[in-house]
Amino acid sequence: MQMQKLHVDGEPCGKAGHTDTDISPLKAPPTKLVANDFHIDIVDAMEPVEHEWRAFERDDLNSLHHGYDWCASWVRAYGNPLALIRGRSGNETVFILPVEIVQSRGARIAKFIGADHSNINTGLFSSDFAAASRVIDPLRFRDLLRAALGGRADLLLLQNIPLEWRGRDSPLAVLPLVRNQNHAYHLPILDTLDATLRQVNAKHRRKKFRVQSKRLESLGGFDYIAGGPEEEQHRLLDRFFQQKSERLKAMGLPDVFADAETRAFLHGAIGSRDVNTVAFGLEMHAIRLRGEHDGDFAAISGISRKGDHVICQFSAIDERVAPDASPGEFLFWQMIAGLHGKGVSLFDFGLGDQRYKRSWAPVETEHYDVVLPVTARGNVSGFAHRIITRSKAYVKSHQELYRFARRVRRVTGR
Repeated sequence: MQMQKLHVDGEPCGKAGHTDTDISPLKAPPTKLVANDFHIDIVDAMEPVEHEWRAFERDDLNSLHHGYDWCASWVRAYGNPLALIRGRSGNETVFILPVEIVQSRGARIAKFIGADHSNINTGLFSSDFAAASRVIDPLRFRDLLRAALGGRADLLLLQNIPLEWRGRDSPLAVLPLVRNQNHAYHLPILDTLDATLRQVNAKHRRKKFRVQSKRLESLGGFDYIAGGPEEEQHRLLDRFFQQKSERLKAMGLPDVFADAETRAFLHGAIGSRDVNTVAFGLEMHAIRLRGEHDGDFAAISGISRKGDHVICQFSAIDERVAPDASPGEFLFWQMIAGLHGKGVSLFDFGLGDQRYKRSWAPVETEHYDVVLPVTARGNVSGFAHRIITRSKAYVKSHQELYRFARRVRRVTGR
């Protein structure tokens, strides 16, 4: 995992080693012959590879966004053509890249399923194949992918990939890459809440929490909702859509949750739960007020869990009620505090540079995009993606430019 420590004010203070969330050292990689003795084919439906897929998803280092049920919910909602990339060594499947085909400016783009709403993408790899990633022949890998996607796609665009994730190298790192403009922000969950808070200025955090609590109590108190019956979860999700839409409209920004397909997909993710491993696709959390604002939701978030990794997928606040109490920050405190003692070691604030994320997260991870043209049209699309991505990254790395760009975005709604 490529990381740098951050002060709570967001200024980097140098590279850091692996955190307590790292896994044990990898096994020695197989020989080069084994690493490159594979071929690739395309599967156009999920069901034929369900058995292998579910076997891969049991590995906690394969992204929860590539879980079978998560992807199935997206496929049911959107219905885009599938081009699942399967790697096989002999009769054994060694990886699956869950890819769909979308149209963009006249080009056929092969992307991860649900890429627009993913915070981390890894692909699904066997542990042995992943361990051999450094000895994979890059040119052969590219040629096999191009040949498999021929006639189906113009460009293979796999976004938001960490080149190393918790001690495991990504086999996708040998493909043509561009650094994504967005980074991810993480808070290691340590043995106690005190230990966790010491990573992010515990004294300041506790003082802020006391102030927020007093302000909420002065309004009549609150209830913290953490999960619950599915019916209530669906109602909370609909309430989130409403709150987020109102807030984005007030900011002059487009609503990325507005389309019916995205809403259906997220409702489907609520039903994805593995009670044996405490994994779940989506679980709603909220601060519900009492008193004069009885029944109003000051803040709502949706989180997902796989293994010891929890991701905040989205959040929203209602600025009409309790704005002085910073209810969004207060909800994060409740969620993070409640995860202690439950086998969680990493709270992931997801992609995108926001001030509140930097204030909570001492670990920052760079993400990359695989940009592999398949056709001449794909060359043009890939070149455009690289230019746009690098331009966004440049703007975000210069605070004055970034602030100006955000002001323009608010005015234009783009």
